[in-house]
Amino acid sequence: MDAVSALKQIALYLERSAQPTGKVRAFRRAAAVVAELPAGELEQRVAAGTLTAIPGIGQSIATILTETVRLGEPTYLTNLLAENAEPVAGGTALRAALKGDCHTHSDWSDGGSGIEEMARAAMALGHEWMVLTDHSPRLRVARGLTADRLRRQLEVVAELNVALAPFLVLTGIEVDILDDGGLDQEEDLLAELDVVVASVHSKLRMPEAEMTERMLTAVANPHVDVLGHCTGRLVTAKPRPESTFDARAVFTACAEYGVAVEINARPERRDPPRRLLSLASDLGCAFAIDSDAHAPGQLDWLPYGCERAEDCGITADRIINTRTADALLAGIAARAR
Repeated sequence: MDAVSALKQIALYLERSAQPTGKVRAFRRAAAVVAELPAGELEQRVAAGTLTAIPGIGQSIATILTETVRLGEPTYLTNLLAENAEPVAGGTALRAALKGDCHTHSDWSDGGSGIEEMARAAMALGHEWMVLTDHSPRLRVARGLTADRLRRQLEVVAELNVALAPFLVLTGIEVDILDDGGLDQEEDLLAELDVVVASVHSKLRMPEAEMTERMLTAVANPHVDVLGHCTGRLVTAKPRPESTFDARAVFTACAEYGVAVEINARPERRDPPRRLLSLASDLGCAFAIDSDAHAPGQLDWLPYGCERAEDCGITADRIINTRTADALLAGIAARAR
């Protein structure tokens, strides 16, 4: 293993285990520094013990580089690989069937990495495509994309797809569902996108009747393809309760309009809970198992969603991201409105 690859893998596995962003960036910066060293200099500095003289290389990273050069793989990475071998026990068949991810973020909004880095990480996982779904403008804390910024992003994606072919970055957005059920982006621009994920991010404690109407209005919008993390819950260190709404009515509408219910795989979300997943399944909904990744390593959170889907008896034929990109887009274009 070369040193640059070792540092990048460490960054990926730290992201996968939800380690602090600053720690991850330190390894990525170090990887970039090492990649720029002249041929042979890394080995010379390892022999001389002068790695820490390089800006961005502290003692812990110097130890990792030394072990990589001398042993082929650093102990730090070996331990990370052991800790992250299998995040969950079930869902392996569904995970193998996934061809893409319908919900990902880049540094155009609140993600930590560029579009190309996210795409290449998805390629490394064996995916054929990913949908880029940065936030819409109302979510200012996440640097949501104005219409002009989103149009510029579409140009960047078009150029990147030429370079990455046959892998595809599909255009998309995670659009905020406004208080009245409207969508937080221009209608004509939403119509240009490949996939639209619609999510509630504000007023999560809205009364049940109002939240139900809000979600029903969004689901009925012809531009919406996926209903994102529908309860808004958080289940980890800082838990947040589920939003209350008439789940039977909302999932019935999803089935009627052909809107996929997202199985959000983020460890702190795991949304919706199993009882609602089972209800959506019974009502005939389609699903999208999504990572909601904000960094490359988080793309590998999909097993969490696959395990929960399997537990609820949801089969691969009902999961839209088991399809090829062409089949996904054809299905979106053909579904009844």
